[in-house]
Amino acid sequence: MNIIFNKIEENYKSNMPFVAYRKPNSKQVSGFFMKDDLLYSTYQFTESGFVFAPFNPEEKAILFPFDKSEIIIENNIIDEPFYLDEIIATENTSENEAHIHLVEKALAEINKNKLVKVVVSRKEAIQLLNFDVLLTFKKLLKTYKNAFVYVWFHPKVGLWFGATPETLLNISDDTFKTMSLAGTQVFKKAETVVWKQKELEEQQLVTDFIEHQLKPISTSLKIDKTETVKAGNLLHLKSRVEGVLNKGANLKELIRALHPTPAVCGLPREKSKDFINQNENYKRTFYTGFLGELNLESKKSSLFVNLRCMSVKDKTAAIYVGGGITKDSNAKKEYEETVSKTKTMKKVL
Repeated sequence: MNIIFNKIEENYKSNMPFVAYRKPNSKQVSGFFMKDDLLYSTYQFTESGFVFAPFNPEEKAILFPFDKSEIIIENNIIDEPFYLDEIIATENTSENEAHIHLVEKALAEINKNKLVKVVVSRKEAIQLLNFDVLLTFKKLLKTYKNAFVYVWFHPKVGLWFGATPETLLNISDDTFKTMSLAGTQVFKKAETVVWKQKELEEQQLVTDFIEHQLKPISTSLKIDKTETVKAGNLLHLKSRVEGVLNKGANLKELIRALHPTPAVCGLPREKSKDFINQNENYKRTFYTGFLGELNLESKKSSLFVNLRCMSVKDKTAAIYVGGGITKDSNAKKEYEETVSKTKTMKKVL
């Protein structure tokens, strides 16, 4: 058995904080295994370690400091065969009605010209009979090779898993890369991918926002053509963005300029955030926040948006899913899209 897998089991059983993760399309698994169970946080993003930040920027981001952790990196090969069920989408009537009502409320705000776009989400609870932390992480690693896959635990916060397709930010010295990711459809083999106007406009809104936010603090801004990318059973629209940070700007300004993006919040950003906090019937906490390496390897940071994720507590998994609402959205179809998105986590439970 790999050293990292041993350490995951050891730390979880002894109630000690840890994170283990693999970057997209990599074979390397890294782990931060804390030497104490204190709760460290960062506000300035100048420290070095692994950061786990919530959706609301006003709330503190948790840090596993580099110098307080045992760091293990290894090339991970999973030989065990896994049986992965194809999940049949089930419909919970009360959840269905609640989410459709939330989408309708969002559409009413958009029709009043108060919002251009807003991302609304829901939390789905699943009872677990047999739950194994390590097996769940291994299944995620094996199933989602082109995602950022992680398991994160702190006894004072909880246990989280994810397989996210979205990079928030990669930065090395002053050069940064990010992406505009929006629009969703279910992947169907042997079918030509056709994007509707609604998804194309939604993705353009995200791209325009990122460009507007980054122009004052960067130079040499370059935005690539939009492409279709696959994440699990879903397809998304993506544009790569890169640039150079201005001399006076810093990582905190860059993070605050980007997070939360319209892909997880909406436009205008503050009004959308207020709508989400007032109308979603639960608190997002770390869903649609971000996580990753902070100032490692000579000030390199690699941060990912916390999508396709779940938290686990007392044999109950909470799966978090959402979708972007624009003037062309259909409430029932938006609910069906969230059902498709739950499959990422249901597949490994």
